[in-house]
Amino acid sequence: MDVKKDFRSWRREFDEFRQKTDAFYAGQMDKAAYKAFSGRFGSYAQRGGESNMLRLRMPAGRLTKDRLAFVADVIERYQVKRAHFTTCQTIQLHDIDGQTAADIMAEALDAGIVTLGGGGDYPRNVMCSPLSGTERGEYFDTLPWAEAAGDYLLGFIHAPAMPRKLKVAFSNSPVNLTHATFRDLGFAARPDGLFDVYSAGGLGPNPRMGILSAEAVKPSQILYHIKAMWLLFLAHGNYASRVRARTRYIPEALGGPQAYVDAYRSKLEEVFASGEDLTLALNPHEITKNGDGTHIEGFRVLPQKQEGLYSILYHPIGGQPRTDWFSEILQVIKDMEEAELRLTPDEGVYLINLTGQEARKVLDATRDGADTPFETSVSCIGSSTCQVGIGDSQRLLAACVEAVRAAELSANALPQIHISGCPSSCGTHQIGAIGFQGTVKMIDKQPHPAFFLQIGGKENRQDTRFASQAGAILEKDIPDFLVALGKVVDKSGLVFDQWYRQNPEGILQLAKPYLV
Repeated sequence: MDVKKDFRSWRREFDEFRQKTDAFYAGQMDKAAYKAFSGRFGSYAQRGGESNMLRLRMPAGRLTKDRLAFVADVIERYQVKRAHFTTCQTIQLHDIDGQTAADIMAEALDAGIVTLGGGGDYPRNVMCSPLSGTERGEYFDTLPWAEAAGDYLLGFIHAPAMPRKLKVAFSNSPVNLTHATFRDLGFAARPDGLFDVYSAGGLGPNPRMGILSAEAVKPSQILYHIKAMWLLFLAHGNYASRVRARTRYIPEALGGPQAYVDAYRSKLEEVFASGEDLTLALNPHEITKNGDGTHIEGFRVLPQKQEGLYSILYHPIGGQPRTDWFSEILQVIKDMEEAELRLTPDEGVYLINLTGQEARKVLDATRDGADTPFETSVSCIGSSTCQVGIGDSQRLLAACVEAVRAAELSANALPQIHISGCPSSCGTHQIGAIGFQGTVKMIDKQPHPAFFLQIGGKENRQDTRFASQAGAILEKDIPDFLVALGKVVDKSGLVFDQWYRQNPEGILQLAKPYLV
């Protein structure tokens, strides 16, 4: 789909965004009304109502050199002070005024980047395994199908409104980084080159695993399933209650999983019978680049299935890269053949299709990022920025990283943790071995920042499970708890994963003295 051609008319809508944004900042529109309006444009007012954020959709998490150049340019021209990689593979620009947000969203269309539908009750950014097409052991490259799905779903921005957002994900392997088995709609690749389709899942309040809704689906037919899911949501989604206006509540409303699957398949038959041709004819992305014979290895280095090529992980702490990093990395890779960036679902980015020599240059240009699994920990933007946030997740993560570094624990003593400032799970706290959800605890009639401890989540397709809530820990005590846990793991002589398998109750036992 040619965004420049087909969505030029969208520019007219930006005038209304400017007018209502001015009204909001002038105190003529309350924050709830503004949020309901502005989310459609991928922009929300930040806490305090003095600035906006803007979400740049990156379909399938793909950040090409052209898109990277656009992001680097607007950050420099508009003096953007803060950026954030999200768990939905988008880039958020923060601390900008409303008119700047409008200017950037208009310019973004020329760069093939759409912000409309980035928030509100619309199909959100389509996710895809970040190393799709390069990953050793993947079933097949799902990227072309994810990109086609993203283009198709943009056509629903002006269609009848769904009750709430619709999240679609593609997974290329059992690792299931995009959580395709528990999204609103997920396409999980199979070894035979087909997809299993899961739907009606999701994180957040009352999380639900997805229901296997179709098996052995040809990739060429994925749009039929997307259309069927959209029709199902329109027909059975809860328009009366926003709390229950997500696909995860439809199975219960229809009488259970089997009744839901029957309804899904009925809508699918309806789409096929309509005569609308939604069949895709796509070719996999072909990487023709060769290596240079240089061998390289390390924590952030992943050899690709293309012999001699590498991917390099860059994970800024808290998913917040320096804003000048975008222009710096563009200069590093601009002349590297077939090099591009892939945003990850855990707030990092891979730079892919690199020779050994190129990988060394990229490693040097990304040395300010995470160097251990723990430092790749995930955090939502937090209550200091988000209007609905309860806990300051970024502040907590920064304190934890500082404490763990000071304790000089071994690199694998602690796992990647997941922190969300509220139940919405923007930090995916429900799928980590250790997660935290923001709350407040009253002690002596005084409120204290705290986080609910979540234990035992896992995202792998074979043994997916959501974490169990163990109780609350005061924010100030969490760094000490994690250091204590890391020391126990180090003393055992094992890495964290090994220790946890041997001590499945160990995290809870160590946490008990800290629970309030």
